[in-house]
Amino acid sequence: MQAVFEGRVIANADDADVVIIEGNRYFPPTSITEGVLQESPTPYTCPWKGECQYYSARIDEQTYKDLAWAYPHPYPTAIERVGIDFSGYVAFDPKVEVRAGEVPQEGSLA
Repeated sequence: MQAVFEGRVIANADDADVVIIEGNRYFPPTSITEGVLQESPTPYTCPWKGECQYYSARIDEQTYKDLAWAYPHPYPTAIERVGIDFSGYVAFDPKVEVRAGEVPQEGSLA
């Protein structure tokens, strides 16, 4: 599975390593292209997942604000609800094209 924006691959992972939460595909932190995402100061706390970290993408000298987000330390109840520890997994704004093989079921790795 790949996340592509402005013709650039910004994440690349095996389909089986991507977690689906509320329809969003969360990529493992190790699958993110190095140097593309920069932490954003935008604050948000999800009532059931916890504190969110937004990221802006830097592509070809342009910055695209809040194009991605992650939950570095999700609530234990969120991990239990999803069924897997998704700490630090990164999801993308709908402007980012996610190219997938078979789409896994909600909360699953496969």
